[in-house]
Amino acid sequence: MTSNRPFIGIAFFVSANFLTATVNAMSKYLSVEIHALQFTWGYFVAMTAFVAGYAAIKRLRPREIFATKHLGLQLLRAVLLVLTLWTLFVGLTYIPLADAVAIVFVAPLLITALSVPLLGEKVGIHRWGAVLAGLLGIFIIVRPGSTAMDWVLLLPLASAIAFALFQIVTRKMAGTESTFVTLFYSCAGASVLSTPVAVYVWSPLDIRQTAIMLAAGALGAAAHFFTIRAFNAAQVSFLAPFNYVRLIWATALGYLIFGDVPSAYVLLGSAIVIASGLYVMMRERRLGV
Repeated sequence: MTSNRPFIGIAFFVSANFLTATVNAMSKYLSVEIHALQFTWGYFVAMTAFVAGYAAIKRLRPREIFATKHLGLQLLRAVLLVLTLWTLFVGLTYIPLADAVAIVFVAPLLITALSVPLLGEKVGIHRWGAVLAGLLGIFIIVRPGSTAMDWVLLLPLASAIAFALFQIVTRKMAGTESTFVTLFYSCAGASVLSTPVAVYVWSPLDIRQTAIMLAAGALGAAAHFFTIRAFNAAQVSFLAPFNYVRLIWATALGYLIFGDVPSAYVLLGSAIVIASGLYVMMRERRLGV
């Protein structure tokens, strides 16, 4: 059964978003050397290796690894994970890190909307307002129509849709599935699903590239663990605005690694995004949730 510990959920979720932004930066960094779909495969395989290593160290029994009450949802979660990262990582090949992440942030609005019919959660006007305010910040950053819009921008949008459904499925299983079991099925399933495509775009890897993909897998495994724990502690619709924090991480990493200097629009939009998340947190504290 899902607990009601919103601030623990926030801590896990913000940490997960930082790790995810770091993995995105790694993908973009290697995109000039290897195909994004090959990086995706390496990321999933590395995640699976770390998860399997953890199981071996802890001497987990087979039922602690494979036992699930929702095999269909576990497999669906793996499919949605693959679609989320395929579209995002390919998009990052052509789009600045902060821009791609900004477009992906239509996802929290979708999560809040879908949590009502799919999860039966109640979403009040204040949460809707906070999410919409955050979305306004994203529009200020992206400024639709300010540049030529082409098919590449549809990739992070597709990633946002898949990611929203991914988080809904995660919440659907929260409290009924072991965190480790969910993590194992996601990693192993995504590895299997991404292998045929990786073979098609394969190019040889050197030691540095391999090390980066292994590091990305370790960070990704930790991010998924934190996300599952966050959804065990708080509602999807409550945590949704905190997805926006990843934009701040992405902007910082884009500047430090790729020299992308945030514009005034990015700074203004980011301020609105942060304010929307803080508003939700302060309101929930006043209500004693």
